[in-house]
This record gives sequence, C-alpha cells and structure tokens, in this order.
Amino acid sequence: MTDRGALDALRQAVRVSPDNLPLRRHLAEQLLDAGLLIDAEGEYQAALVLAPDDADLATGLAEAFLRQGKSGAALAALDRVGAGQGPAKAGIIVAKALVAEGDVAGARQRYWEAVARDASLADAGFEAELGQVAVPAPDGMPDEEAVTFADVAGMEQVKQALRMKLLLPVQHPEMFAAYGKRAGGGVLLYGPPGCGKTHLARAAAGELGAAFMNVGLSDILDMYIGSSERNLHGMFEAARRSSPCVLFFDEVDALAARRSDMRHAHNRQIVNQFLAEMDGVESGANEGVLILAATNAPWYLDVAFRRPGRFDQMVFVPPPDAEARAAVLALLCRKVPLAEMDFRAVAQATDGCAGADLKGVVDRAVEAKLQEAMRAGRPLPLSTADLLAAARAVRPAAVAEWMGTARNYVMHANESGVWDDLLPWIGGKRR
Repeated sequence: MTDRGALDALRQAVRVSPDNLPLRRHLAEQLLDAGLLIDAEGEYQAALVLAPDDADLATGLAEAFLRQGKSGAALAALDRVGAGQGPAKAGIIVAKALVAEGDVAGARQRYWEAVARDASLADAGFEAELGQVAVPAPDGMPDEEAVTFADVAGMEQVKQALRMKLLLPVQHPEMFAAYGKRAGGGVLLYGPPGCGKTHLARAAAGELGAAFMNVGLSDILDMYIGSSERNLHGMFEAARRSSPCVLFFDEVDALAARRSDMRHAHNRQIVNQFLAEMDGVESGANEGVLILAATNAPWYLDVAFRRPGRFDQMVFVPPPDAEARAAVLALLCRKVPLAEMDFRAVAQATDGCAGADLKGVVDRAVEAKLQEAMRAGRPLPLSTADLLAAARAVRPAAVAEWMGTARNYVMHANESGVWDDLLPWIGGKRR
C-alpha cells in the first residue's frame, strides 16, 4: 500500500510538471496500487493525452475501469491494443471484461492467448469460472450440467472404444503402466451431423469426473498472424494444468485440414502447431489430457493426424438406432404434457433420423398440439399419434446426404481400409 504522504508528494510534483510523462505514469500506477480507482482513472487519461498510443497506459486505464465494474469502458480503453499486441496483462483484463459482458467464448480465447504469452498470469480461479459455463449439447439433445455414458442410449461399441482408449488408462494406471501405456491420447469421432458426437464427449468427461474443455473455432482462429497458434497452445496448456481433462475439438477439420490443400502458409502453421501440441512439448506433457475431436468430414483431415500417438483411433458415431431414438424422443418430451406414450413405435417410424431430425419431429408435434390446446382453452397431452403424424411430415436429409458422400470415399478411396467401419452402413462388404 502506497503511503498517503508519498502520494501527496507525487501529486504536487505532477502539478509542477504536468507534461512529465514518466512522473504522471508513476503517479497513476501508485494510485491504482492504492485502490484509489477514480483518481487513477483520471491520471491514466491525462497520461494518454500525452502518449495516446501507449499500450501500457491503456492497460492501466482499463484495469482501473474494470475494478470499478465498468467492463464496457475497460473494453473501449483497450480498443487501441489489438489481440496479441501490447502487454499480456491486457488480454487478461479483456477476458474478465468479456465475462462481465456475457461473452464467455471470447473471454476464453483472450485469456488463453494471454497465458500462452506469460504463464505467470494464469489464474486458476478465473479458469474455473470460464469452465463453469454450460456447454451446449448437440442438435436434438437437451442441455445437461453433467452426463455420463448412462445418459447415452445405445452406441455400446462407441462407448467401449472410448472406455478403452481414454477412460481405463486413467482409472487403472498401474495396469496400463505394466504394458507401457500412459493416460492420454486422442480419439477422432466422426459421422453424420446431429448424431451425438459432442454429447458423447461430455459423457466421457462425466464418466471420468474430469474437466471438460469444449474448444470451438472462435476460441482458436484469429485474424492476426501467430495469434491462432498462441490460442491453440494456450488451450493445451490450460488442459495440462487441469489434468485429468477432456479437451474436445468440435469441427476439427477446420483446424486440421490437409496442408496440401491450403493456399496460405498461415493456415499450414496452425496445422503444424496442432500436431506439435498433440505430440507434447516435452515427453509426457500431455499425460492425463484426453484429446477428443469431432468432425462430419474426416476425409479432409491431414493424414499426419492419424499417426500413432495422435488421433490414432477413429470411431464412427452412427445415426441413432431404434433404442437410441426412443430414448432421445423421451428426453425431448420430458417437459411436455404427455398421454401414455409408445416411443418405440415412433422410433420405428423415424428410421434414418439424426437427433436434429427427432427434435424437428417433436417441435412439429408440439406446435400442432398447441393449436388444438388454444382452441380448447386448456392444455392437451401429446400422444403417440401426434408424434407419428409429425414423423410422416419430416423428411430427414442430413444422414442420407452424408452417407452418399461417405459412399464415394469408401468405394473409391479406401485402399488403406481406413473407412471399413462404414461398409455395413452403405451396403458394402469387407475385403
């Protein structure tokens, strides 16, 4: 805490020499340290008149605003400090201001970018705050705070593959150590859109009781050269500090596309950074970090990602079977007045539907029932017949279109056998 007398002496010196920038900067810093936020704000603004492009002064002013609860003013003060520019502390201030403004995705990006530049700025409490934000479930599935494999109907082969690759090495490390295996590694989930890949990733984290980090494109990609790589490194560093942690990359094909298809060196550098992070900066760096990724277009991934130690296991997440469709329908209808329901009958009538299609069935049935209820003047329960009528009006397209594309790769670009898991779904035969 700065002595009051020393502050008074500094103020007097500034009054005598108002254009002395180092002196005014020092006074602003001392006022901020003393918690005299309004006074600090004034001094920083006066100093910025003398040096309007000074990023350190802008950062100090933003901190004074943020500590007063003025998050919008803090962001405005740092408009002159671009992402990845100026002091790393500016990124932390921006992240905290963005959380206050409700932009948590943007906050994650700026926070991890700042920590990647200066690890001493890591704030475990703030990381927990960032991690507490609910991650949206995939289309057709309700949001849940915590899910496990018990909440995923069907798909037993997929769940078993995730258990063996991701969960059991953490739960039984001594057994795996006897065979030279360590916890960590990557699994790529692929399949048609809306079939529950994100839901499975959340369930894997819940099964393990691990932290879950859902990484979207907005968390990584940045217009400034080098910033995307720093953002990616920051994500991995945060996951390593939170071990055991499930680090989940959605739409990973946008970050890990084939380098031979890229025109710009900047995009190739992102892929190179991703590969380096998956290998670990040092031996064992990723131990306890379970890397999951999901894509609807696995054929566009750079082949280097399928090397052992990276995404060496590709798991096909198929469209929901009849049992899974019945369970999804029951979940979607849980907050709707219901008559006695036969979800299995509706499941049989929705063959080929993904989760998003099933949500469309329920939404259509609810809208029709609402019209009836408005005419009757009272709530009316949804019936099996309502869902069946809605199912007849829905024309699922996503799964069929995806399978059409997959057929081309399976039949004409499968020399290595990498797409053999898709053969039963397109009517092909294993060689």
